[in-house]
Amino acid sequence: MKAERDEIVAFRLSAHHLTERLDEHGLLAAAACGVQNSPPGSALLALNARVRSVTPQSLDAAVDDRSMLQTWAMRGAPFFFPTVDAAIFTAGVLPMTEAALRRFILGIGPSVDDLGITVTEAVDLVGGHLGEALTGRRLAVDDLGAELARLVVPDLTPAQREVRMREGPHADGQPVGEAVAHFCLRVLMLRGRVCFAPRDGDRAPFVLVEEWLGHPLPAADPQRVRGELLRRYLHCYGPSTRADFAGWIGVRAGDVAPWWELLEGELVEVDTGRRAWMLATDVHALRTAALPEGVRLLPPRDPYTQARDRGILVDPAHQREVWKTVGDPGALLVDGEIAGVWRPRKKGRMLTITVSPFAALTDRMQRLLQAEAEQVALLRGAATVDVIVA
Repeated sequence: MKAERDEIVAFRLSAHHLTERLDEHGLLAAAACGVQNSPPGSALLALNARVRSVTPQSLDAAVDDRSMLQTWAMRGAPFFFPTVDAAIFTAGVLPMTEAALRRFILGIGPSVDDLGITVTEAVDLVGGHLGEALTGRRLAVDDLGAELARLVVPDLTPAQREVRMREGPHADGQPVGEAVAHFCLRVLMLRGRVCFAPRDGDRAPFVLVEEWLGHPLPAADPQRVRGELLRRYLHCYGPSTRADFAGWIGVRAGDVAPWWELLEGELVEVDTGRRAWMLATDVHALRTAALPEGVRLLPPRDPYTQARDRGILVDPAHQREVWKTVGDPGALLVDGEIAGVWRPRKKGRMLTITVSPFAALTDRMQRLLQAEAEQVALLRGAATVDVIVA
């Protein structure tokens, strides 16, 4: 079958709940494919684009009542997702081989090689002391990394202890042992051992999952949760490819057979200008989806803009404006199309939002933009907002 660009865009917008906002009870449904929270606060803006009447207290309440959980997940980035889906976004993301783990945790290879161990052995070593370091405590990453690096010392050989104290290549003054502990925490999150507690100022403390939830995560069938992760991905980003799915997780195309092969009987091939695949159960939704009307201010790294086939979403002439190497702006969504970028600047109780559209905005678009900006100002704790259209 063949799919046109407008069909794909409309289908994805609907799957991402960007066609029409969910009601105020739709917070968990809006996070069904995970919502990245870097830079901090972006998850709240992403949820606001999908759910009516969102407030900072809405997300805080979902975290406090344990219905929403935050861990490092895809690409080692921090994500919010429904706690009932925790296994999908932890065990379901966990790479299956040593080589894939090295690619998922970029930078760990040289340090574990110097220690003479594998990534898996390093994670097991650090994980063996996680309870000792964190029971009854909430620690930020630097403090937890230093504590874990200290606790593993009796388990190391004299040569490994010497390597542990060397300054590593990852941060000025950071010993190899602490760097490896930091890296291992990403995998320990995917093993369901540790998660984020609510932020304390500018710190994002770690806490044991068992203490935070009051029980450990239920044991998960690895095949079931990997299959469900791919279903979620294809529902939000299909039609897609193995390479794009790999990029979304944070590995290489050759690493994703343990996911992709589970669903081969559920997929149909689609010609989008390249060979791609989608869930057979989504074909009707693809054919019937319609582009929405209205304006949304999507934050940097919004779930919708995490699609790897960027040419579907944005004309190549504007892609460098939307996706930066450092410091992504937000995206202006107008009637279903990414029509520009925006950046906020807050001073006191005043929020200034500078919008750089790709083409002139109509009076209607500017009225809708002002209404969206006012909602963003409330979420950012501002009393007034000034919208500058560059």
